[in-house]
Amino acid sequence: MNFVDAVKTCFKKYIDINGRAARSEYWWFALFYMIIAVIASVINQNVAYFVSLVFFCPTIAVGVRRLHDDDMSGWWMLLCLIPIVGLVLLYFFIIEGTKGPNRFGNPVV
Repeated sequence: MNFVDAVKTCFKKYIDINGRAARSEYWWFALFYMIIAVIASVINQNVAYFVSLVFFCPTIAVGVRRLHDDDMSGWWMLLCLIPIVGLVLLYFFIIEGTKGPNRFGNPVV
């Protein structure tokens, strides 16, 4: 999945936590969010807050779908609420997803 497709998919599935998200989808969207957040924070703090609100739901949704790709429950996203321990999610987002179908569906190409 390329950069543009990943961003389109994440906004198209704004609050959809069903299915799976490939590593490329997650990381391209994360890069897009970071670029927009940096630009917004340079412009104005209120713009940065607005950008954070706009990206909140799709970021959670793509994170849950990424966990589904690893055949893990989306409830693992709650780890991000615990300081330091939440870094475990970084490992889950980096590892390769389950090859073939799992309980959350077929892999995303």
